[in-house]
Amino acid sequence: MITLTRTGAAENVALIALNRPNALNALCRQLMQELSETLLKVEHDSSYNVIVLTGNEKAFAAGADIKEMAKLEFADVFQNDFFNNWDTLSHITKPVIAAVNGFALGGGTELALMCDIVYAGENAVFGQPEINIGTIPGLGGTQRWPRFTNKSIAMEICLTGDRLTAQNAKEVGLVSKIFPTQQLVSEAVILADKIAKNSPLIVKTVKNSVNSAYETSLNQGLQIEKQLFQSTFATNDRKEGMTAFAEKRGPKWAGN
Repeated sequence: MITLTRTGAAENVALIALNRPNALNALCRQLMQELSETLLKVEHDSSYNVIVLTGNEKAFAAGADIKEMAKLEFADVFQNDFFNNWDTLSHITKPVIAAVNGFALGGGTELALMCDIVYAGENAVFGQPEINIGTIPGLGGTQRWPRFTNKSIAMEICLTGDRLTAQNAKEVGLVSKIFPTQQLVSEAVILADKIAKNSPLIVKTVKNSVNSAYETSLNQGLQIEKQLFQSTFATNDRKEGMTAFAEKRGPKWAGN
């Protein structure tokens, strides 16, 4: 239910696509297990620098598989830790770009919110419809929406199940850029290429620093940033980057 394609100018971009088209890429256990395994494979393969996560033109992911969930009881989801490993994406250290076309509802939106950058196709639709079926978001919807937008928007989305268009999502800060549907993935790969040209070591450091802004106070975040900045002076890539700049040439990253 997952495809992995090597792409990008230097073939160091992993294009991961959800591949359950007959169910609008609904997130079932098998799909999420395969996604977790694929993400970990790419994470531990140094030949990949950046990840692009997408679905198809009709759906990024239309949410969790309700047919699979409907028969479950509290004991099933609690004792078996339902959603276990579904948040693997949020622990990946390499940059992840979500290329969202079509429906990204419920778990689909939450999956996109786990990514570092979200690009949307013109037909993208976001939302948390869990309230309409008697439950609540379980993959971070109630937690990431208020951090990425604001409390009022998060409450409205999660309490009504209303949907946001791509333009609405961009206006509230959920989406970085919008592109024509058929152009979306190629634009995401262009962005991935731009990121992949930088030192993978420093890229990972930047990601850690930016993520700290959502998990700490401002003073704590500033301290983390300062420490990470200072740590770059122990790397060969920092030396190479500054030397290359002074010599007016392109840097050659060593990754250490």
